[in-house]
Amino acid sequence: MIYLDHQATAPTDDRVIDAMLPWWRERAANAHSPHALGRAARDAVEEARGMVAALIGADASEIVFTSGATEASNLALRGMLRPGQHAVTTTIEHSCVRETLGSLSDAGLIVTEVKVSAEGLVDADAIEEAIRRETRLVSVMAVNNEVGTIQPIADIGAVCRSSGVVFHTDAAQAVGKIPVDVAGINIDLLSISAHKLYGPQGIGALYCRKALHSQLSPILTGGGQERGLRSGTLPTALCVGFGEACRIAAAEMSAEAGRLAALRSVFLDRLLAMLDGVRVNGSLDERIPGNLNLTFAGIDAESLLYRLEDVALSTGSACSSAAITPSHVLLAMGLEQEAAEASVRIGFGRRTTRTEVETAAGRISDEVKSLRLSSGSPRVAASGGTRKRSGL
Repeated sequence: MIYLDHQATAPTDDRVIDAMLPWWRERAANAHSPHALGRAARDAVEEARGMVAALIGADASEIVFTSGATEASNLALRGMLRPGQHAVTTTIEHSCVRETLGSLSDAGLIVTEVKVSAEGLVDADAIEEAIRRETRLVSVMAVNNEVGTIQPIADIGAVCRSSGVVFHTDAAQAVGKIPVDVAGINIDLLSISAHKLYGPQGIGALYCRKALHSQLSPILTGGGQERGLRSGTLPTALCVGFGEACRIAAAEMSAEAGRLAALRSVFLDRLLAMLDGVRVNGSLDERIPGNLNLTFAGIDAESLLYRLEDVALSTGSACSSAAITPSHVLLAMGLEQEAAEASVRIGFGRRTTRTEVETAAGRISDEVKSLRLSSGSPRVAASGGTRKRSGL
């Protein structure tokens, strides 16, 4: 199996697994227990917290461990917003933000969604225009989970700070892939998920700027762990793995970005040489290097994935896989429903090789041609979209 679905989950790095194993075996203990094993576990958790903080330029005390970015975003939004207040977001947010804000709007929150360009980018000026006197929070994802576009987070952060508005970003697809400095770009709340950066599933974090701790209400109650912001026993092994994944990302992110950008170019060049009717969705300049989102005119994407038993791809967000409607991200970017239903997401990662991307390009080309023949449209004119080389 050629695995090209790294935006859904990045396979856990072997070094991360090695770091976790002792905390499931000989060192197993509750990090909140007072005995020697408990204290050792607590020290390991705090060391991991520091590694997570270091990757995003935060202080360790500003990191709240959660079960993942979905819980972190829920804590940020539900913990900060109240009925009658106003929030600003975009039309391409992950479901953990869209659905949470939708739920809060049912309870009296007022929400404004800002549109994005055809390349999947939001304009900071449009965010500023949407802010009102009663605006409490702006939530804009750092990197889109489907098309990989990098949003102008620094510009949006500056707008929010000057307007006195809390700025939250879902950075699950950004942290560990591109540099993130929460202080330097005025981020107040930031959601992270470990399994997006080669850590274990089931652990994530919310960065909360110190000045906002007293304003954030917990959504889970219990033993008062995580300074009262997130009750529940911390999973020591997962915390350790999360920290190790962040340590590795800090050391290897730059070199990995260059390698992935090269692999993406090889894949795209080979595919375009073999196949007509291919559209690249989203900007190639403002995009993480390991992502492509492609429309293959004249086919159904689900049928393509069914035929590609030896290549792992997806049609969009893995968190919305049960949905039967086309990608809301692609529709928001202006694609027609038929084009959205003919689109797939391709995610390259740490273990991806040149041989794999060349093989995958050939397999995809063969199956797209076969699907077109079976539908009576063997040749399809190129459907547009940018083919510029990425600057990443």
